[in-house]
Amino acid sequence: MGVNVLDKMARLVRPLGWASLVANIAIVVTGGAVRLTGSGLGCPTWPRCTDESFRPHGELELHAAIEFGNRLLTFVLAAVAIATLVAAWRTGRRQLRVLALVLALGVPFQALIGGVTVLTDLNPWIVSLHLLLSMAMVGVAVLFLRRVDDPDAVWTRGRTQALAWITFASTWVVLYLGTVVTGAGPHAGDAETPRNGLDPLQISQLHADSVFLLVGLTVGLVLATRAGTPARRAAVVLLGVELGQGVIGFVQYFTDLPEILVGAHVLGAALISAAATWAVLAVVLRPAPAPVPATRVEATASR
Repeated sequence: MGVNVLDKMARLVRPLGWASLVANIAIVVTGGAVRLTGSGLGCPTWPRCTDESFRPHGELELHAAIEFGNRLLTFVLAAVAIATLVAAWRTGRRQLRVLALVLALGVPFQALIGGVTVLTDLNPWIVSLHLLLSMAMVGVAVLFLRRVDDPDAVWTRGRTQALAWITFASTWVVLYLGTVVTGAGPHAGDAETPRNGLDPLQISQLHADSVFLLVGLTVGLVLATRAGTPARRAAVVLLGVELGQGVIGFVQYFTDLPEILVGAHVLGAALISAAATWAVLAVVLRPAPAPVPATRVEATASR
């Protein structure tokens, strides 16, 4: 790869960052499609699809094609992650290199957990971990994009910043409990897959309570940030995504979990992870103070 090509890739660091974010959200959605169509064991082993072949064939038909398609998307995600890493490396910026490396390493870890998921016949707790890792990668992609745009921003502390971190932590409690609700529900990914044994009604109530807490904290964050600032806009976006996700969650619960709404809820969870990360970064990261011009320093010293 020539120097000119590498320099061009460095200039593509922002588009590749966005591609990483979109690809990580897409893998969440397609993973949800695998589960909702009952295709979780369409390829009954790993890393091969069957004991004889890496690709589906014959009697496995549609379910195998859906599961295999999700596996193929992992290679797309890997290609994007590698391109992002190369672009970040060419910038010479340490923070971007580290974040791009985390995004790249997340792909094989995700593939490994996906393999364990299949080999354990879709154990709901492993499935939960599989989803949460993707949610974390979405957050890392958002942080990568923030550092592309504002590499010298500094971490700050204060009451509003503390509220932002508490809101962010509550978001992850909601996301985790959402995976536990899924593990207790009917969409297991395969008709014969056992569930986690928890009472769906009770765990759904706990999940709903955590959502109410999160919405309340986000309202507080909106009020705590100044109007017209990026922090206020990010908090408002987060609140909007939460309310939309909450509506979908309640409708799907009272309509016996139709697959299309559950799929939309999975997409909403990925968007919640992205919006929550954006919001906390908008509050706690502040642009670095502008350097004082040398002429001004000399004038001050001569007084």
